[in-house]
Amino acid sequence: MSEPTAGAGAFVDWLRDNVVHLDTLDPDGPLDDLEPLRDVVGAARVVAIGENAHFIREFTQARQRILRFLVERCGFTAFAFEFGFSEGFALDRWVRDGAGVDLATVSEAAAAWGAGDLLRHLRGLTTGSGRPVRFVGIDIPEAGGSLLPALQPVAEYLRDVDADALPALDAAIATAEKFAGKSGASAAPAWAGLATAEQDALTAALARLLLRFRGLRPLYVERGGQHDYDVALRRLEAAGHADYMLRAMNGLFTGTGLPGDMSVRDRFMADSVRWHLEHGDPETRIVLAAHNNHIQRAPVSYGGVLTTLPMGLHLDRALGGAYLPIAVTSTADRTAEMRLDSSAPAGFAVVDAALPPPEPGSVEAAALAAEVRLGLVDLRRAPAAVEGLDRIRSQSDYMRTPLAEAFDAVVVVPTATLAVPSL
Repeated sequence: MSEPTAGAGAFVDWLRDNVVHLDTLDPDGPLDDLEPLRDVVGAARVVAIGENAHFIREFTQARQRILRFLVERCGFTAFAFEFGFSEGFALDRWVRDGAGVDLATVSEAAAAWGAGDLLRHLRGLTTGSGRPVRFVGIDIPEAGGSLLPALQPVAEYLRDVDADALPALDAAIATAEKFAGKSGASAAPAWAGLATAEQDALTAALARLLLRFRGLRPLYVERGGQHDYDVALRRLEAAGHADYMLRAMNGLFTGTGLPGDMSVRDRFMADSVRWHLEHGDPETRIVLAAHNNHIQRAPVSYGGVLTTLPMGLHLDRALGGAYLPIAVTSTADRTAEMRLDSSAPAGFAVVDAALPPPEPGSVEAAALAAEVRLGLVDLRRAPAAVEGLDRIRSQSDYMRTPLAEAFDAVVVVPTATLAVPSL
């Protein structure tokens, strides 16, 4: 284990005097302790709230509190989640007027990926305050597990505007049905079982349909309207990106993938955030929830090999100071780890994993040394002292990245309790 750097020690000293100690993780508790967050957020149009692992109850609670603060006190109008763009429209209707509807019937995937508590909280904000807060999806369908949630609505659209294109789309749907799963971890191996010719035919069909959509845009808009065209086009783009990611995931599993291949999904998510900004009213401000690895501005690498140019990097380049990423992490000795398991419906199992003490140079080690339990840290206020921080927990490993370049702020929580999903 490496020794603490001088920079990391300087950050500990700075942190003792500058951390904002928070009172609670109770989503329904008073919000006054979060008031310093108002200055951190400023005029940002997109505030991203991360987590170092999925399926941790305290991370969800921290997001609920910050979401509530940003909606009630800062005027944010939409909540974006690391969830399918296409599926998001049904969830938005449930959030705003789905009285008496079970969340699982609206989207099994939302419940399975641990989004249920966040969405019920969002619905409570909307119905309780009378202030409409939209839900928007930004991801490829089923986190890469299926093309069907994107392609099936496109088929409905084409029946009205271009029935001649339906046979090609129906053929793509028939192929997609053969490997549909609940995540990329289960779908990629099933996709790999298809004949190469069938894989390539699917990719070619999606590419041809996309070109036809663009070439016949004036006709489609005349027959179905601009908004429906824009949504259908984005759904088709989602399916194309998901198809690419199946190849990328299979390459990752088999050791034949290209460096940086995971960037395709992150670029899609970044462009989806911008799509919702552009298609909302001019006052739209989005709270964005995704893994720390997705929201950070710095490239994601493991073992010195580029893995991803993340969503946050693309949003930062597109929005500049209007994009603000806040990491969420824990100093606890446990975390949730996702381990590949072909017998599980989603292709992975979520397990409670023990952790060793935080490594020197990590934000978690600095927080323990500074005796921070539950706190908010504005990294922009310590540009010199933060230089020694070069890692943050990511599941049971570490993401090596210059913290001040990757994030504007960090929320530290003291515990991490596994929230078992319905997988």
